[in-house]
Amino acid sequence: MIKIPFLDLKPVNEQYRAEIDAAIQRVLDRGWYLLGQEITDFEHVFASYCGVEHCVGVANGLDALTLIVQAYGFGPGDEILVPSNTYIATILSISRNGCTPVLVEPDERTFNIDPDEIEAKITPKTRAIMVVHLYGQAVQMGKIQAIARKYGLKIIEDAAQGHGALWNGKRTGSLGDAAGFSFYPGKNLGCLGDGGAVTTNDPELAEKIRALRNYGSHVKYQNLYKGANSRLDELQAAVLSVKLKYLDADNEKRREIARFYRAEILNPNVILPTVEDENAHIWHLFVIRSTRRDELQKYLAENGIGTQIHYPIPPHKQAAYSEWNHLSYPIAERLSREVLSLPMSPVLTKVEMEYVVERINQFG
Repeated sequence: MIKIPFLDLKPVNEQYRAEIDAAIQRVLDRGWYLLGQEITDFEHVFASYCGVEHCVGVANGLDALTLIVQAYGFGPGDEILVPSNTYIATILSISRNGCTPVLVEPDERTFNIDPDEIEAKITPKTRAIMVVHLYGQAVQMGKIQAIARKYGLKIIEDAAQGHGALWNGKRTGSLGDAAGFSFYPGKNLGCLGDGGAVTTNDPELAEKIRALRNYGSHVKYQNLYKGANSRLDELQAAVLSVKLKYLDADNEKRREIARFYRAEILNPNVILPTVEDENAHIWHLFVIRSTRRDELQKYLAENGIGTQIHYPIPPHKQAAYSEWNHLSYPIAERLSREVLSLPMSPVLTKVEMEYVVERINQFG
């Protein structure tokens, strides 16, 4: 029996071992570990990659979103629209600033926020729409951008899973007013620890976030804002600069795997993901659905295939948001009962892909 872990990061990074070793050695030789040349260089190349003017490296993806909301001055009494089926970090970034998250149901074909459900949720207190490029598929932004213009709202992208995805020829990170990225090790562009970044074309916002990430300070011991300690360190920035060079090629390998899965998985118990545009999806996760999800996951585990559930409990059913537990968001709840993520990695072999497909097709 073949053993296929859900995700093995060692071979992913081993591809670039020599360059990563050299980058780490460069940081050690410089002897400068925070807010130095490596982060300056990475911010420049990542901003260029995303097609924006500014990138600000921060400690993680949650901080990236939290600092965007803070930098805009949103706070108690303000509402921010957000998908009902997302990782809880998206919603935490809103509530940490004292704002009210307003949940909007997804399009269950794509898992992303349903543009047709947004306008009904807007009130005089609404300040922004936070979209999530869930599982690596870029949100179709046309209607959302029109709604934001109509009501004078900001668009904040949670691009934690969307590195390199395209909508209308533009990359995630450039589709709204500001975007938050995560470089958690398992992401398509992952570092060797925690890391994150904000991208934007707004110079004032970027400058404020540069201060907020560093205790609210541009000049040591002079604090303009009630900031945080949220800095992307030099080692992680150096590693990310190496891996960014290969991101598009790695994303294309993921697309090849996804095309194989979508063509070869034929089990009627499985619903395959819907793709609106091949370039819009970079397959951070390959998520199928099944009304027999738990049986299928157990069966695959017995056959040596690792899977994960993203996400088993919707945000409004979490203990952390007990005030929402009585609410019903039926699409998010249905997805939480049915979704299952299959192995997906740029180093997944053809033998492994074929084995996954074979076992799924034999599930009855």
